[in-house]
Amino acid sequence: METNYRIEPFVRLGETLEARLRDGSAEAVIAKSTEQNPLFTPEAVSGAIRAICEDMLRRETLERWIGRYPRPQGFVPRKIGLVTAGNLPLVGFSDLLCVLVCGHTCLLKPSSKDRVLTRYVVSLLREIDPTLVVRPLDDECPDRLIATGSDTTRLHFESAYPGIPKLLRGSRGSVAVLQGDESIRELEGLADDIFLYSGMGCRSVGRLFVPRDHDLCRLRDILARHGCPSPNYRNGYRQRRALCLMQGLPFTDGGFFLLCEGSDDPPAGTIACTRYDRPDEAKRWIDDNDSRLQCIVAAAHTLRHPRRVDFGRAQHPSPEDYPDGVDVMAFLLREDDRPSERTAPATERNPNRP
Repeated sequence: METNYRIEPFVRLGETLEARLRDGSAEAVIAKSTEQNPLFTPEAVSGAIRAICEDMLRRETLERWIGRYPRPQGFVPRKIGLVTAGNLPLVGFSDLLCVLVCGHTCLLKPSSKDRVLTRYVVSLLREIDPTLVVRPLDDECPDRLIATGSDTTRLHFESAYPGIPKLLRGSRGSVAVLQGDESIRELEGLADDIFLYSGMGCRSVGRLFVPRDHDLCRLRDILARHGCPSPNYRNGYRQRRALCLMQGLPFTDGGFFLLCEGSDDPPAGTIACTRYDRPDEAKRWIDDNDSRLQCIVAAAHTLRHPRRVDFGRAQHPSPEDYPDGVDVMAFLLREDDRPSERTAPATERNPNRP
């Protein structure tokens, strides 16, 4: 079995990005990306770049990750179509990493909301290693497809690319399970899990499970220290607060967010709170809604789940923390080219992250 993969360009990419963040030479592209997508803030963009460097592009991280995948003898590189989302800065980077580290050609279609950053990273990779092949998806027909978008756009991908293996992803969210004895540091980490990227990501926590007698005021006060992540988030908070007041709905006001008890999916500016009498009630809800969840934030002794993460780690996936729990490398390395549509069934969860 071959074990050689192209990790060196990505190690150098991480070093280059970190250097450009330090010396300020990345500021122009960060500013341009926020002009392209008003939902991005400079802090979110620089934070996303830094997280990729620290959590994905360290040599030891890449070597440990890639060491799990002996490459079959006679491996044949293919043309992999990659359609990325644009809800977060560089949200499709992990897929790009997987495709190129294997030696495939990447036929890329970045989201119109994140073209600036995606093209910037691709240009750096080409400078580092001109043999890495990235071309526009619109110009060619791929052998396989990885696409991320809304549940509606998934239907488009299914019909637009018939007859090839596909890994399609739709909309998901994340939750946290509290026991009521969390430390201030853990709750500050939870604030990052909730508010980083203005709650726009599938890894952003939008629902909390808390004990029946839990006082939300302490939680509110600690979360409020984070500060409002973006004007868009504050607008969502104002609209929801006005609606709750008009309808007489109870809420705990955090100044730029609401803690609202109930079972409805939370809109922007709102964190849903579900009370439980026993922890297994939260576990049962999570099991029943597993196909809608990306990760679960909880202490290790509170909950066992293949996508559980510690407080403060929801927005820091490693290369092996595959979206929806489907192993992207296994999809890219399999020799069988029969058509398939992979959407992360419960029996195929990655036992590693979140």
